Amino acid sequence: MTELAEAGIPVTVTCRVLKLSRQPYYRWLANPITTSEVVEAYRANALFDAHRDDRRIRAPAAGRRGPRRG
Repeated sequence: MTELAEAGIPVTVTCRVLKLSRQPYYRWLANPITTSEVVEAYRANALFDAHRDDRRIRAPAAGRRGPRRG
């Protein structure tokens, strides 16, 4: 959004169009995401994707409660 502000578009207008609150934007601007947090997020996504794509890992079938009795 800083690029838009440099182009003359106010942050207030940009936040309204994007349906974002100004306060979280300014909080993020004052304390941006660190490189290590980005790396951690990429690793978490890679683990999630590997788990999702592994055919050996499956959730139990819905409605299945173990062996039938009686």
